[in-house]
Amino acid sequence: MQTLNKILLGSLAAAALFAGFSLTAQPDQVLAAQKSAKGNCPSLLNHTLNGIDGKPKNLCQYQGKVVMIVNTASFCGFTPQYKELQGLYDRYRGQGLVILGFPANNFANQEPNSDAEIAKFCKDNYSVSFPMFAKTPVVGAQANPLFKQLTQKTGKSPVWNFHKYLIDRKGNQVQSFDSSVKPQSDQVRQAIERMLKQ
Repeated sequence: MQTLNKILLGSLAAAALFAGFSLTAQPDQVLAAQKSAKGNCPSLLNHTLNGIDGKPKNLCQYQGKVVMIVNTASFCGFTPQYKELQGLYDRYRGQGLVILGFPANNFANQEPNSDAEIAKFCKDNYSVSFPMFAKTPVVGAQANPLFKQLTQKTGKSPVWNFHKYLIDRKGNQVQSFDSSVKPQSDQVRQAIERMLKQ
């Protein structure tokens, strides 16, 4: 029995080493490694927010990309912009663009749905495949930390649904586009293409 236990422990240790793990790694070592991995993350992306599925997502995973952040709603005159946003994502994601959608109910109760209903609406009506996040406030004292920071950086907060922020690959430059500016307008596409080349 003791021999069998030794064999099993040896196998486990070998498998762990093969996978790049150490059975003796301490929790503080793991945390240090995670912190180091995020060490170069721009402050604008250094946020963890819930995805629309309720699971936490660290935005540092998008560092090095051009990031467009949009506050969305299901029952707005601008809701058809989902289609243009998806078109942008399809066209440029291979070059390094990611679009992050943040449903918000800040304006005229135009996003009353639950996260599950929002996800279904986006998929069924606009075939949205870019990352969507849990419904969250985007203005005022209750705004999530990301939108507070974007507002401070640009001096512009959303005044309606489908306000767009475009962040460069280094997380330094941020360009703001109000709701009336269509995602596939020349203005937006030129800004994306310029940032993708940087």
